[in-house]
Amino acid sequence: MDILLTGSVAYDYLMTFPGLFKDQFLPERLEKISLSFLVDSMSRQRGGVAPNIAYTMALLGEHPHVMATVGEDFEEYRAFLENAGVDTILMEVVPGLFTASFFATTDQSNAQLASFYPGAMGVASKQSLLQVRPRPDLVIVSPNSPEAMTKFAAECRLAKISYLYDPSQQILRLDGSEMARDMEGANFLFVNDYEFGLIVKKTGWDLVQILAHVKVVVVTRGKQGATVYTGDAEHFIPTVPEERIVDPTGVGDAFRGGFLAGYAHGFEWKLCGEVGSLAAVYCLEQKGPQNHVYTRAEFVNRFRENFEDSGKLDALLK
Repeated sequence: MDILLTGSVAYDYLMTFPGLFKDQFLPERLEKISLSFLVDSMSRQRGGVAPNIAYTMALLGEHPHVMATVGEDFEEYRAFLENAGVDTILMEVVPGLFTASFFATTDQSNAQLASFYPGAMGVASKQSLLQVRPRPDLVIVSPNSPEAMTKFAAECRLAKISYLYDPSQQILRLDGSEMARDMEGANFLFVNDYEFGLIVKKTGWDLVQILAHVKVVVVTRGKQGATVYTGDAEHFIPTVPEERIVDPTGVGDAFRGGFLAGYAHGFEWKLCGEVGSLAAVYCLEQKGPQNHVYTRAEFVNRFRENFEDSGKLDALLK
């Protein structure tokens, strides 16, 4: 299956705070909040939603394409992705700009405070899916500049290309009518449970109404697993026990990458979700969203330690 991912490409600056954010807030002074957190560590990692998803897909044997605008500082990152098996030919360098940057501080409960600088991502809407040849089988419309997300979803509808709508971090920038319009033509909606609540609030649609417009809805719930909803079924996906918890950054993207690798092999929805669940825990066990590594044989063996497998997972080994 030819899968094309659009979305942010960024360098992640990840920091750790040795306490709990919740202990630092004064409820009666929130309107004048002014806090500075002294962190214990900082590292720069390769990130961004589109390449994070693509990286996990490549680990599982897929060859996804990423379409995005990046900065002049991207060449080392490009070499890494190409070596991993990700096609970067549609990742366009914008002269005079840096690649987008994500700054995240994580406390001892894995809560995060973050900021995002768009950099070259801010001009992503100058690209067009209508110029991509051959036409992809599925396009992922993930967090990007709002203009680009709107354009790419519209182009998918115009060209009758199946697409997955993943507004996540940009939900705060999108209004209900915009999300309703772009869900209307989508095959998939991927969100976490908090984001799902925001979509319900902004659009006025409940789950039943959303499923009248989107074929498959996937809601992730952190430690509580995930649920895959279709028009006639609901599949609960449990989490996989972690060997250690290191960093939650990119875990949701790894879940998406695993799910899409299963979808590309024609797996049923529950199995797609279980592949996503295991892919997510590998990411959780490493620092940064693209530092987890495994062979496909190791992945399949660990899967069988945690889930039942009818033998269909052998397709990942080919």
